[in-house]
Amino acid sequence: MTDRHPGDGHHTHDGHHREDGAGHVSTGTKETAGDNGAEAAIPELVIISGMSGAGRSTAAKCLEDLGWFVVDNLPPALIPTMVELGARSQGNVARIAVVVDVRGRQFFDALRESLADLDAKQVTRRIVFLESSDEALVRRFESVRRPHPLQGDGRIVDGIAAERDLLRELRGDADLVIDTSSLNVHELRAKMDAQFAGEEEPELRATVMSFGFKYGLPVDADLVVDMRFLPNPHWVPELRPYTGLNEEVANYVYNQPGAKEFLDRYTELLQLIAAGYRREGKRYVTIAVGCTGGKHRSVATAEKLAARIAAEGVETVVVHRDMGRE
Repeated sequence: MTDRHPGDGHHTHDGHHREDGAGHVSTGTKETAGDNGAEAAIPELVIISGMSGAGRSTAAKCLEDLGWFVVDNLPPALIPTMVELGARSQGNVARIAVVVDVRGRQFFDALRESLADLDAKQVTRRIVFLESSDEALVRRFESVRRPHPLQGDGRIVDGIAAERDLLRELRGDADLVIDTSSLNVHELRAKMDAQFAGEEEPELRATVMSFGFKYGLPVDADLVVDMRFLPNPHWVPELRPYTGLNEEVANYVYNQPGAKEFLDRYTELLQLIAAGYRREGKRYVTIAVGCTGGKHRSVATAEKLAARIAAEGVETVVVHRDMGRE
């Protein structure tokens, strides 16, 4: 069976489990009185945005299947009103997901004002941004023979460039960026399930992703680690066919001078960073661990680093982006 892309999005799980932000009812936020005078909890809010063709509709449908009340293409100025209506629902609308995209570009300038309004009302809100490479987006638009909503009389790439510029600030403010360049529909849904299907919301969730520099930096990385300072097992004939998941490869990597010291000190640094993320209310972090091909050093380090992070009580998922590409 051929999988479709999520443009309406590689994600390989190994090791630890569950990633990035759950969406659950209990928010601990400010409460407001309903029509009958009883106090009603303000609904939790997720704003889904990102590039056209990157999978916003798939992400929204996944949240809908998880019991969220989903509104597609709601003008940003109406988001606070939607939250207020949810607060009056006597608990019937406890989680709201809103899709914001360039189809509502005449209202898009109001988003910043709406976000400030939500913050003033102590609404628990998160922004999920769906990202994808230009090549993947062009391929998706061409496959369905649709123009990009912003290309006008130009080409698809012109519309993509205009949209990136329009969404640049929102992407920078996003709590979670998901790169769907190599994801199909089913993989994107699995990723959303891992992020939002949890029964209890942890303080912080981490994704540790191995990758190969020769395939490019992960666009959704918050932190990047370069393991190319260690000798490459690729040049050891008996280790070359294996990956960093192999015990002999992992032992080779971590018997090198400086390897264990690096892991110890970087773990300490992550503890400091995690404390700062918690203070700032950031719930998701993606740590990208790279080597030349994403097969040996980065894979072994990602596994060890994820185990250290999980031991600190942080829910952790391991993704080996480029393992098997050679």
